[in-house]
Amino acid sequence: MVNASFACSPCRDELSSYSWLYLAFMTVLPLMMHCFFIDMDAKDRKFSRKQLILTASAFIEVALAAILSVFFMEPLWELRLYACEARKLTDWYTLFYNPNPNYESTYHCTQEAVYPLQTIVLVYYFLCLVNMFLIRPAICSALDVRGKAPIYSALYFLPLLTLVHGTCCGLIYYSFPYLSIAMSMVANAIHYSLKLDQTQKSLLLSSVWEVKNVVIISVHWLLLAFGICSLNYHYSLLCLVPFPSLFYILTVRFTDPNEFRDIASRI
Repeated sequence: MVNASFACSPCRDELSSYSWLYLAFMTVLPLMMHCFFIDMDAKDRKFSRKQLILTASAFIEVALAAILSVFFMEPLWELRLYACEARKLTDWYTLFYNPNPNYESTYHCTQEAVYPLQTIVLVYYFLCLVNMFLIRPAICSALDVRGKAPIYSALYFLPLLTLVHGTCCGLIYYSFPYLSIAMSMVANAIHYSLKLDQTQKSLLLSSVWEVKNVVIISVHWLLLAFGICSLNYHYSLLCLVPFPSLFYILTVRFTDPNEFRDIASRI
C-alpha cells in the first residue's frame, strides 16, 4: 500500500467483512462445481454411496485448500490475513496504470494493490487441484469407488475459474452478491424444470419428502441468503429466500408446455 508520503509500505490492515464474504464466495465456487459434476455423473434420484463419498471428498479437498491458503499468506501460519483494502475498481488492474513520469518513459512496477484478494484465490485454486489429485484417488481406492468423470470435469473448470478470476476479479468483487442471488434463482429454476412431473402437487411433495431435493433446494436457499446478507441491506429481506421456489411451484401450470398443447387442441 502507499502511505501519506507516497511510499510503499507493507499491508497491515484487517480484511473487512465484505472482503471475507468475497473470499467465501470464491471458496464455494469450486465446491459447487464439484458437487454439480458429481451429481451429473451419478444420475440417481437419490443419494448413492458413490455420490456421498465423492461429495465428502470434494468438501475435504476445498476445506483443506482454503485453510492452507490462509496459512500461506501474511501473517504466515495464522488464521487471519493482513490486507490492503480495495477502494476502487482500478485497484484490481494496476497492470494498466503503470507510472509515466513527465509523460516520457513508463515504469513497469505493477504491484498487487488489493493484496491478498488476488493472490490467495489463485493459490486456493492451485491447492484445490493438488488436493484433488492427492486425496480423491486415495479415498476412491480405499472405499472402492470409481469417480473419473468428475475429476476430468475439474481439470476443465478449475483452469476456467482461474482464468475468470485473473481477468474479472475486480468485477466479481463488486458484483458477487448479485451473482450469488442470480445463480441461486437460475439454479432453482433449472432444478425444478428438470422434473418430469410438472404438477404443483408433485413439485411440492418432492420438495418436502425427497431427501435429495430437500438438500439441493436448501443449498439454493443458502446461496440466496448469502447474497442477501452480502448486500448488507435490511436482514428482513431474508424472509424472501423461499420465494423463488414457491413462485415456480405456484406458477408452473401457466408455463407447462402441456397446458399450451391442450389449449391448442381445443381450438
